[in-house]
Amino acid sequence: MRRVRGGAVAAGDGWAGMGWDWTDADGIRRRLEQGADPESWNGSRPLHRAAVFGSPEDVTELARRVADVDALENGVTAPWEAVLSRKPANARALAAAGADPWRPSLGGWSPGRLSLAGPTPELFPVPEGVSLSDTERAAAQEAHRLTTALGEFYYDGTGLACIAGIDAAQAVRRLQATPVADGELIDELLEDPYAYDMDDSLHIVGVTSVPGGCVATQPWGYAPQMPGVLTRLSAGTLCYGLYANPKSGNQGSIARHGIIEGSDLHPGGGPDEDDTAEQVLASYLYQHDAVAYACAFAGLRPTDRRAVTGPPDVWVELPRREYWSH
Repeated sequence: MRRVRGGAVAAGDGWAGMGWDWTDADGIRRRLEQGADPESWNGSRPLHRAAVFGSPEDVTELARRVADVDALENGVTAPWEAVLSRKPANARALAAAGADPWRPSLGGWSPGRLSLAGPTPELFPVPEGVSLSDTERAAAQEAHRLTTALGEFYYDGTGLACIAGIDAAQAVRRLQATPVADGELIDELLEDPYAYDMDDSLHIVGVTSVPGGCVATQPWGYAPQMPGVLTRLSAGTLCYGLYANPKSGNQGSIARHGIIEGSDLHPGGGPDEDDTAEQVLASYLYQHDAVAYACAFAGLRPTDRRAVTGPPDVWVELPRREYWSH
């Protein structure tokens, strides 16, 4: 075996050298004709790979060669992967090849019903009696509004705390923080935060009121999601903390009533096999958008991204204390 592009290890299945790019339909057809295994790519299913990373032509070619077009990998079918990855043409190609888009999967959702909450609700002909509930429809509408309001922006290295039900002034009081009066310091910090000692820069955060609550933000660090910050902010309410770690990806935390309920979470990632129906829907609606996920989890409804990117309502300095214990 040898290392190939995309971090995979190719086995003797005829797919040696295949990495993330599965868009070469002629190349895939040639490999299959030369004996590549349509059922296995280094222990994974080629059809699932093509559903996410390939083209409809690739999907069609593989689908006609596998024993079961609805075979499972990690508990889901290839149509599920195509819908989750926002690849409607691939999903249609799978349905045309005989796959069942209405087969229940994670959280009881089928790929077809999940697609009703996304950007292509007309993806498949809908069986009689299948629809979204009023709650699910409202969640999908809010997700569209929220992701549009926030837009696309670079937030690697940013720390957030999304706090339900309190405004910025209440959050500042809970943290016993002091407003920063030195505007020149803030300007310099924003221009080059890493020129400052982290013991100093990590104690400065911005706080902004938004509909539904408030947001504490730090464009250069993780302070808002430190346990000692979240537990103070979440007294009698709910917080979702996020640190967009440039090295290891998005890290999430949940605090409720002063207690850390979850940590080392992955907001903006895909759903897990043991997720509830509500969690699966949220993962689908906010996939690859960790900031929007964090806001939605706490019930915040910002109308733009100022609460995240600034300028905040107020810059404050946190008291010097131990924030990693809770």
